[in-house]
Amino acid sequence: MRRFILLVISFFYRPFAKVMPFQTFRYLACGGGNTVLDICLYYISYHYILGGGNDLIPPPDVVLPFITIQAHIAALFMALAVTFPTGFLLSKYIVFSESNLRGRVQLIRYFMMVGTCLLLNYGFMKLFVDYLHFYPTPSKILTTCFVVIFSYLAQKRFTFKVKVAEQK
Repeated sequence: MRRFILLVISFFYRPFAKVMPFQTFRYLACGGGNTVLDICLYYISYHYILGGGNDLIPPPDVVLPFITIQAHIAALFMALAVTFPTGFLLSKYIVFSESNLRGRVQLIRYFMMVGTCLLLNYGFMKLFVDYLHFYPTPSKILTTCFVVIFSYLAQKRFTFKVKVAEQK
């Protein structure tokens, strides 16, 4: 599967070869695909699973035993349940495959990075939906634009960095 994904990405990379490095293009392709999946899952979760038929009539809050979560925030967590593992696997095996950090270390760092991205998502969604009164789905798309830039830099320089071997 890895070979097939890299083959497809390589095919589409040719026109962009003079403009950006292959790793950046791989990140854009994999991250873009995972982001589209995230937005679709968010939309489905918000509108169909949580019952928010349209952006004008918000669905009821999600009531859990110890906390009540607004539907537009609950949909973030629902989408994350799928996009966390797919994002990690794509990043580890397709985008940043040259990283020589142990898989466990990468997973822990990826978890921390995703947690930070989730906090950024939460903050931006609260700002856009609750305070600026934007519609939830366009707010999610705008939020994603900000978070993607942070995510790429964090993954490249922290989560999947290449450890330089010490000279003896």
